[in-house]
Amino acid sequence: MLRPQLELLSPARNADIGIEAINHGADAVYIGGPDMGARDKATNSVADIERLVRHAHRFHSRIFVTVNTILRDDELEPARGMIWQLYEAGVDALIIQDMGLLELDLPPIQLHASTQTDIRTPAKARFLQDAGISQMVLARELTLHQIRAIKEQVQDATLEFFIHGALCVAYSGQCFISHAHTGRSANRGNCSQECRLPYTVKDKEGRVVAHDKHVLSVKDNDQSANLEALVDAGIRCFKIEGRYKDMATVKNVTAHYRQLFDQLLERRPELSRASSGRCSYTFAPQPEQGFNRGGTDYFVNGRKDDIGAFDTPKHAGLALGHVAAVTPTHFTVDTGDEAVVLNNGDSITWWDLQGELQGVQVNTHEHLGGSLWRVEPNLAMRPESHGTADLKDLRQGTALHRNRDMNWERLLARPSAERRIAVDVMLTPWKARGQVVGLELTLIDEDGFAGSARVERAVEAARDPERAAQTLRDQLTRLGTTDYAARDVHLPADASWFVPASVLNALRRDAVAALDETRAQGLQRLPPGKPVEPPVAYPEDTLSYLANVYNSKAAAFYARHGVKVIESAYESRETLGEVSLMITKHCVRFSLSLCPKQTKGVTGVQGTVRADPLVLQHGDETLTLRFDCKPCEMHVVGAMRPNVLRQLREQPVTFYKAGRSAARQPTSP
Repeated sequence: MLRPQLELLSPARNADIGIEAINHGADAVYIGGPDMGARDKATNSVADIERLVRHAHRFHSRIFVTVNTILRDDELEPARGMIWQLYEAGVDALIIQDMGLLELDLPPIQLHASTQTDIRTPAKARFLQDAGISQMVLARELTLHQIRAIKEQVQDATLEFFIHGALCVAYSGQCFISHAHTGRSANRGNCSQECRLPYTVKDKEGRVVAHDKHVLSVKDNDQSANLEALVDAGIRCFKIEGRYKDMATVKNVTAHYRQLFDQLLERRPELSRASSGRCSYTFAPQPEQGFNRGGTDYFVNGRKDDIGAFDTPKHAGLALGHVAAVTPTHFTVDTGDEAVVLNNGDSITWWDLQGELQGVQVNTHEHLGGSLWRVEPNLAMRPESHGTADLKDLRQGTALHRNRDMNWERLLARPSAERRIAVDVMLTPWKARGQVVGLELTLIDEDGFAGSARVERAVEAARDPERAAQTLRDQLTRLGTTDYAARDVHLPADASWFVPASVLNALRRDAVAALDETRAQGLQRLPPGKPVEPPVAYPEDTLSYLANVYNSKAAAFYARHGVKVIESAYESRETLGEVSLMITKHCVRFSLSLCPKQTKGVTGVQGTVRADPLVLQHGDETLTLRFDCKPCEMHVVGAMRPNVLRQLREQPVTFYKAGRSAARQPTSP
């Protein structure tokens, strides 16, 4: 019986970062293609993706390409052509959001459901499996209990879950604020991140509840402590967010989780990893060194009141120490630890008296002894009564953090990992017609693949058998810069042969090439999912703008699966006026301790207590927060800005209109 595999899935902005993700332990990498990915500034040519595929497949790692925007009708044929090119380049799977793609003539490539498909229920997950989706990433807001419930209904598709990185505060695919306010659609890969702005929160009487706080900004995902629980709940693919992240971050976070999963696999022999090879590193992974807003495990273990990054959406960094003194030309840092070293180019941060994050770069530094460092910043020091003009509220005693450590960056800028596949090496006599005519070298790797090479020559007995055997072992384990590392060497008991180093080198080189070829032939394409026939019914018979149907093929897909009313996507501009621009599990009331559930004496709100709306204000922009207490969700309600609507109407585009679908006309919004 095959052991269940655990897959570590890392992001890549480009092919070079993807290659390093593989080198640092990723079982799979997801990357944007030439177009139509949900990160429009992280595109890659087919040629670069093919280069990444070749490297990944050496370790039987997989490459998934994101084609996860919603598409207009005029984009469907270019998408189909691009997908065929990606398939021919060896890509293993596509990550998609738009169900219209399932109506196209696609190659036999595996399809994975993007987070943008908003999978929260067993019914939707089961439907996607039955429609032909082979792998699906579940909503980040789910609890372990909810994941287990989905797993009970989904047996044939692989369940995937985000374990690290930035969190979209909305249910993915259910946020339209960016499009309404700027014309940039998150579902089209161009989110303006309105959620990271500061807002003033007011109650229905207009009283200020919170002033200029980033109340829609949440901390970053960190499931390091929950990996085994997620495995037991049914997750098999573990996804790291970050297709905009730099190479150092991808190296660091991938190595961190690779080590955690290797430890888990040591404890759980009934499980296996999804690719080949083991990694060694020149550094100790520290995820907190990279950009982060603080860590949270979000809702995996239930709702918590500390998930917000309300003070700043920026990276404050790691605690560094405090200010020991401030002068007209420099300030002195006391790290409190003699082992802590400062560097030119480091970035130091602190919180000013208004609670805003400030920062400065170290221009030059001098070690004063012990834990004291003199720092001359790259900004002018102009002392005032309350700190300095350029370095706001930097004064004696101020707590300091460091959000850029140049030593760390230089460490990860160099080669920082090696990945090697374990092989057993066997040298045996090569016999023909009952006679020894030479030697045969066989390499058998950790997956059971083998490669052999032979040399025809007279086998000479060595004068010193013990020394000769040791020389053979030493020579045969020298696998150099290949993908392999010798795990064991097997020689016949009477292998007291003298073999010139040049002969062994040639044998080893040919055996490695043979093993490479065997491994390449042994890697099979992932099988595409098989849709259930006749088509299963979609869990609902009516779809609103929230379903993101943007082309006629997507409408046809849902109609074929029994949906009777199909509204068009918000981006089609048919749904106007005030609507839910964001639906989120994050609750501002709960985070500000204003939820009725937190009120003494109130045992629940389901059907008995409803939270009053709140108002968000940023500049002259106003949004309303409405609270749906039964499912414990928050809706951010607003309308498309008139100037944005005018701008969008000037763009000649073709997209699905509800009146043109095969389904009935939708009801009025």
